[in-house]
Formats: sequence, C-alpha cells, structure tokens
Amino acid sequence: MFGDMMGMMGKLKETQKKVEETKKRMDTVLIDEKSADGSLSVTLTANREIKKIDISNELLSDKEQLEDYLILTLNKAIQRATSVQETELAAVAKEGMPNIPGMDSLFK
Repeated sequence: MFGDMMGMMGKLKETQKKVEETKKRMDTVLIDEKSADGSLSVTLTANREIKKIDISNELLSDKEQLEDYLILTLNKAIQRATSVQETELAAVAKEGMPNIPGMDSLFK
C-alpha cells in the first residue's frame, strides 16, 4: 500500500510539472479573432495576453463603433483562448491522474 502511495505521489508531481510546461507553452499558442466586417483584428495568446491589434483606417473615424468592435472582438478572442487553455490543461491533468474510482468524471 505504501508503495502505491509513493507511486501516486510521484505521478502527481510529474503531472504538476507537465501542467506548468503546458501553461508556458500556452504563451506560444496564438488566437486570432476578427470583427464581423474584418475591420478590426486581434491576436492574443492562449494565456490571454494581447499581442496585436489591427484597426482599419475607416474604423478610426468612428470612436463609438471602434469601442464596440474592440469589446466584442476581444471578448470573443478571450473566450476562445480560455477554451483552448482549459482543454489543454484538462488533458494533461486527466492523463496524469492516478486511477481512483469516480475521479474520471471530474475531467469529462
């Protein structure tokens, strides 16, 4: 029994290391999102760090529309980035979890 416990602890430490590596890798995963008409585009990492914003010249003349597009487009990009990150981290966590009855339902 003690050996099983030590094995599980080792596996959990290994999983923790993989989770940290995955979080770092999410800095290199880029999410691109555009406004419906393509006049605004944003790029951010899966860790939700904004890397780039492109705004068409036409959109610069309408402050209110620009603000609306920024809010909508950034929110969509953040939602996508969050989904990518959660999926990746859940996969790593599920892969590294010891086989404990009932625990598998937590990662579905």
